[in-house]
Amino acid sequence: MRNHEDLEVWQKAHAITIRVYRITAAFPRSEMFGLTSQIRRAAASIGANLAEGCGRWSEAEMAHFVQIAMGCASELHNHLRLASDLGFLAPPDYHSASKDLISVRQMLTAFLQSRRGVRDSKKFGAAPLAKGE
Repeated sequence: MRNHEDLEVWQKAHAITIRVYRITAAFPRSEMFGLTSQIRRAAASIGANLAEGCGRWSEAEMAHFVQIAMGCASELHNHLRLASDLGFLAPPDYHSASKDLISVRQMLTAFLQSRRGVRDSKKFGAAPLAKGE
């Protein structure tokens, strides 16, 4: 188990969530229970799944929750694009959030690959790949 708040990817996901809450505050009131809610839920789920994975005992469980976080990040990217196309999200806000989200997705991919390396190295009795493991 590890503290999820120590993970750089969680910190970036958390920052995106805060940004998403702020930018969606300006969305039309009619979208409060539609797109606004979906965007906020997807954003919050990235960090929440990382936190849940960090609370699990096995590398396989951790990897499972990282994969779910990746799915949430993809969902968020889709929703942000839709909000932009509908004119709810200004182009500079969309491009900035999209750029940060792509970075988080890349970090999640790298983190998942490192988790798989640790799991595989433990199976074969090799030294762990990550510091502090």
